[in-house]
Amino acid sequence: MTRNKIKWIIGIMVVALAGIIYLQVYSIRRGIKLNTEQFDKSVFAALSKVAGRLERSEQADALNTINGYSAEEIEKKSDEGFSLLDMMNNLSDPQKVKNDKVGAFNALTKEMDKLPVAQRVPVDKLESFIQTEMKNHGISLDYNYGVLSSSKQEFVIYNGHYLIDGSSQQIQRRFKDLAKSPYSVYLFPQDEQSPGKLLVMFPKKRNYIRSSLIPFVIAAVLFTGIILFVFSYTIFIILRQKKVSEMKTDFMNNMTHEFKTPIATISLAADSITNPSIIHNPDKVKRFAQIIRQENKRMHRQVEQVLNSARWEKKEVQINLEPVDLHQIIEQAAKNISLQVEQKNGQITMDLQATDPVLLLDKTHISNVIHNLLDNANKYTPKNPKISVLTRNVKAGIQVVISDNGIGMGREAKKHIFEKFYRVHTGNRHDVKGFGLGLSYVKTIIELHHGRVAVESDLGKGSRFILTFPNNTPNKKTKK
Repeated sequence: MTRNKIKWIIGIMVVALAGIIYLQVYSIRRGIKLNTEQFDKSVFAALSKVAGRLERSEQADALNTINGYSAEEIEKKSDEGFSLLDMMNNLSDPQKVKNDKVGAFNALTKEMDKLPVAQRVPVDKLESFIQTEMKNHGISLDYNYGVLSSSKQEFVIYNGHYLIDGSSQQIQRRFKDLAKSPYSVYLFPQDEQSPGKLLVMFPKKRNYIRSSLIPFVIAAVLFTGIILFVFSYTIFIILRQKKVSEMKTDFMNNMTHEFKTPIATISLAADSITNPSIIHNPDKVKRFAQIIRQENKRMHRQVEQVLNSARWEKKEVQINLEPVDLHQIIEQAAKNISLQVEQKNGQITMDLQATDPVLLLDKTHISNVIHNLLDNANKYTPKNPKISVLTRNVKAGIQVVISDNGIGMGREAKKHIFEKFYRVHTGNRHDVKGFGLGLSYVKTIIELHHGRVAVESDLGKGSRFILTFPNNTPNKKTKK
């Protein structure tokens, strides 16, 4: 998969994820708006019902005085569609009596219209009407209510209590929020001028509105989080697969190059042996046969290295621990590679400071580890390599530090340097040979010895590989 395709895929997924998040936020906000509108309609409907019942209750008192109707009968007949005039026109009464009753009723209502709103609203009925209508309209939220006088512009009733000294600024200051409430309805609107209005305030309205959406919000966040996780994991897998693909391609190119050289050498040596001028010369035949043997061994080692890479990764390598002098291993490895270093006008220096360097190690594998690190230091230092090997005692055990003045590596390379097949990029050239398996092998072997490996490096400033071996000398092992 090309880089452009990956960018397109990531771009599309980002847009899709952003769209999903936007729709979720929009849906939540829309839900809050709809719930608020529904709540407002229910509150206004309940308040209108309360105002109507208060007015009918007042009229019922007047009718009861004039015509003997009870409040319950007035309420029932009103709900059935009877007007006040219908209730006044009792058919059993003569016409004169009816006219007298209507006149008396009108006179009584006019007198009642002149009364202050506090005298026209019974607090017990008001409290009962509000509770009933709130329940009937599905409103279970706590509320505060009050009756505001139109003439005085002050509250005269608050939460079922008359306010005796309602003009007190301290008292009215308490109702500042209630006075600003949008939920209000005029009382006795059939009068020429309403004597007051009923206001209701819900202190926890915002939480109440949002609480109904909590399950939806939780589900939205949960599923959005799952989508985000899957999206991130998919991007991670795509980039990882791309990197693995590049590493394998690089591995195949390097393997082809590594095998091509010994094959060409073997082919050339075989052609030379069959040459008539050489075939009868035992020394030259022996020389070319030796070359073929060496190149064949070289190819065999490379094949074994590739085949064993899976075992290294699974840590199925068998190690045989025995008392080994770590300094001797280092000295021997440095001696073996010194010729290659000297051919590039370089040098290896050793500062073996660690005391008691005898540890329980697998001699063969640790020798390979030290050789691999020294070989890398030489390969990645184009000219005049200066390689140093330091040993020292630390709290965790013994450290081996191998430093060079080579090309170094960046932060990204340091993250992947111990991965199988990974190699620091040097362009399309294959002047630095290898399969990218050496450091993976180093990490596996050191961890099998319960040690640690770390790298410090900067581009153009060389690298330092730090191996830490635990204190497991034979003497300490015996004491345990």
